[in-house]
Amino acid sequence: MRTIGWALALLLACAGSAAAADLPLGAFYGKWQGSALSESQISSYFRLSSRDIGVEIRAAGEGFTLTWNTVLRQRGDPRSPTEELRSNTLTFVPARRPGLWVGQGNADPVQGGRPFFWAYVQDNTLVVQSLQVADDGGSELQVYRRTLTGNGMELEFTRTLDGEAARRAKGRLIKLAN
Repeated sequence: MRTIGWALALLLACAGSAAAADLPLGAFYGKWQGSALSESQISSYFRLSSRDIGVEIRAAGEGFTLTWNTVLRQRGDPRSPTEELRSNTLTFVPARRPGLWVGQGNADPVQGGRPFFWAYVQDNTLVVQSLQVADDGGSELQVYRRTLTGNGMELEFTRTLDGEAARRAKGRLIKLAN
């Protein structure tokens, strides 16, 4: 029995080190562009809408800078939606814990203001999350999963309000430049 226990421990240790084979952050660097389909749980007129998406990831010291642009089509007349461009740029710096980066200039999300951002790489996916606390104490969590594939990058975005799904978007991007 003792041998089986040691064998199981060795197997789990090897599985743990295989799981630790995350891609290096540099694998995500470059300029990416594509489109996504967004599904809303809270909009009656725009349950489904298309988005144009662009992402640029660059080295910045020991961290990275992430710029993301989204053309939204989820307001106005459903037959001819209003286009709205949202652009964000954020620099991430290493956290005290290895493999984690935090948004530069993050503040306590309970005190209001900007969301609190953090990022990490899991296998072939760069995960960026943001948490914002509303004035009434409610929460908004956004999660961006950017997964490298043989054909480019897949994006999965989720937005939850007080733990309830509010929006989900999935899309594909191709690399335009390094």
